[in-house]
Amino acid sequence: MVVFAGQGDARRSMSLLWRAPDRPRTGRSGPKPGLSVDAIVTAGLAVADAEGMGALSMRAVGERLGRTAMALYTYVPGKAELVDLMHDRALAELPTDYELAAGWRPALTTWAEDLFACCLRHPWMLQVSQARPVLGPSELGAMETVLRILHGTGLEPRLLRGVVSTLWQFVRGMAQVAADTRAAASATGVPDEEWWSARSTQLAELAPDFADRFPLLTALESGAAAPAAEDGGYLEGQTRESFRTGLAVLLDGVETAVTRPDGR
Repeated sequence: MVVFAGQGDARRSMSLLWRAPDRPRTGRSGPKPGLSVDAIVTAGLAVADAEGMGALSMRAVGERLGRTAMALYTYVPGKAELVDLMHDRALAELPTDYELAAGWRPALTTWAEDLFACCLRHPWMLQVSQARPVLGPSELGAMETVLRILHGTGLEPRLLRGVVSTLWQFVRGMAQVAADTRAAASATGVPDEEWWSARSTQLAELAPDFADRFPLLTALESGAAAPAAEDGGYLEGQTRESFRTGLAVLLDGVETAVTRPDGR
């Protein structure tokens, strides 16, 4: 399920994101006290975090608040705008300042780890396509933070833009794998161990010459140490190890670009 940001009215959506909304329209008796854009966004986050993007609706959010869906439309025009607001609120959890005394690389590593953790706290975020950004203050603030970390490296703008985009998409991509690993057993009804056991048994029977046909894969698997088990189990531990390894290699490339005389 892919959700595209920015599907609502541009003026209304951007006003809500930047907290300059139109005043709510009221009837004779006015809306019940206690309802606000922030309260609706908080309830939306609770629904999506607990049940996923597929369960998110104005009705579900209204029920969590003890209101009807119609009561929410006074504050948030619809689900499209709500998703934008939720996505930006989730990114507001990211720190905006990182210690640079040890240099840009440790700071950027910590930023990537923070974004990875944020995506796993709110896995529905990964279904919000990056083809059209939300353009909210927290999303742009996250980009500004990365640029601040890399500001002193001397990378020219074109290369710097590519580095920021690559880092962002790498972290989201690895977080998607980790989130899918967490969800697979409950979504399919088959535990990971059972799934792998059944298929590895079949593979051994159907491809007895596996080691001869795929010698490099076999050597890799036999030579690589198993990742340490983490809270999410073996497969999530493997994903986290791949995240750390891939991030280190990516930052090696950035470091090479930083130290080259021509900056390329």
